[in-house]
Amino acid sequence: MTPLVLAGVTLAAILHAGWNAVLRGGSDRLWSMTLMMIAVGGTSAAALPFLPWPAPASWPYIVASAVIHAAYNLSLVRAYRSGELGQIYPVSRGSSPVLVALGAAAFAQERLTVPAVIGIALVSGGILSLALQGARPRDGQRKGGFLPAALVTGALIGAYTVVDGIGVRLAGNSLAYANSMFLLWSVTTPVIYLFGRQRPPAYTRGQTMAALGGGLVSIVAYGIVIAAMQSGAMGVVSALRETSVVYAALIGRLFLNERLTARRIAACLAIAGGAACLAYPAG
Repeated sequence: MTPLVLAGVTLAAILHAGWNAVLRGGSDRLWSMTLMMIAVGGTSAAALPFLPWPAPASWPYIVASAVIHAAYNLSLVRAYRSGELGQIYPVSRGSSPVLVALGAAAFAQERLTVPAVIGIALVSGGILSLALQGARPRDGQRKGGFLPAALVTGALIGAYTVVDGIGVRLAGNSLAYANSMFLLWSVTTPVIYLFGRQRPPAYTRGQTMAALGGGLVSIVAYGIVIAAMQSGAMGVVSALRETSVVYAALIGRLFLNERLTARRIAACLAIAGGAACLAYPAG
């Protein structure tokens, strides 16, 4: 992995943690996600005339990724209703490199070696630690109550990462692949919202702009990752991106007034370290 790709994926990790903080902080997270998708769709539609058409072989992957991303949107919204950013984000993002590494080995012939066991142990231990810590008493949640939704989200992250890692290599152009997937993905959440709700909530201008900005940030963050996967191993890129769990813990403390105990920091570092171990054999 070149220094430029390394820097790009690290930036993507920070940006990704940032837009998740915007979603978690929203008063109506489904509406916040809908606004994000409106921004994604508008940007992708504007870019469409300036990009080549993805190769036909990549279209099944583009469609599959868009469908998985739609399920991921709903799962993420549900997860943030049951836990804090500093809990949901590390579990959902940290569990995905394990699944990505296994999926890449099964479907993209990327090898897994013994160090992956260390990574799996660290990620699993960090997730278990976060689950046993539970939420603040005032949240009225039992310990680990957020875990199922967070793990489902992690499984969906793993699924779309493997699909995109294969699809982008068949597309002939990473930007064309990403933009086509973004455009298909973006229409799903607004449609779901229209059929499930009568009217949007009364968001302030600041809340609306924050959500729209979060959508734009999400495009940049994942676009960088897709471009990196075109030339780098899926396990390496995914694991480096998951260092965002540490940034999420810091953002949650600074902007959402969440707890940042020594135990939570240790759990996040274990998950990030496990992700790095998973990257080692893949590289």
